[in-house]
Amino acid sequence: RGADRGSRRPRPTRASQDDPEAASAPMNVEQLRARIRDVPDFPEPGIVFKDITPLLADPLAFSTAIDLIVLHFGRGNVDKVVGIEARGFIVGSPVAYHFDAGFVPVRKAGKLPSSTTSESYELEYGKATLEIHTDGVTPGERVLIVDDVLATGGTARAAANLVERVGGKVIGLACILELGFLNGRDRLGDLDVFSLIAY
Repeated sequence: RGADRGSRRPRPTRASQDDPEAASAPMNVEQLRARIRDVPDFPEPGIVFKDITPLLADPLAFSTAIDLIVLHFGRGNVDKVVGIEARGFIVGSPVAYHFDAGFVPVRKAGKLPSSTTSESYELEYGKATLEIHTDGVTPGERVLIVDDVLATGGTARAAANLVERVGGKVIGLACILELGFLNGRDRLGDLDVFSLIAY
């Protein structure tokens, strides 16, 4: 399995079914970038929000994004995918499916029903806390963390700490967007950080 670094061919969109060549070709990164929408003054004045929902709504763009993550880390190298609430669930679940791996949610405090361990981290104003089920990852399992965006790295670092605390081995982080000017990679040490689109 470790030698299989392929991914499934994206399903053709309805518009491309009459064009076999277009139907078989995944999108390139610039085409994916074109499906990220800027929303000014959200969630507060002065912020330009990078909205990935147009990419998610396009079946070829979404399948291409998933395939690129799978290609980067390779089938047979991941036992569990940890998705960070909430858009990490959307991206992480199909990634886990392609890896034939389990999916484990990391959620905000108080959202998981069984025994958990928690990690608090600093925000610009105050703190936030993430939790994972203590039995979500078996000791020694190889874990890929998935989220929609890497910003300051605080959330990803907290998720990695949780995985390590329950005995998992974090092999990397995958995300759709990376806000490089916030230097989030600096908080993740030598983890393999893979982002599709960087700003």
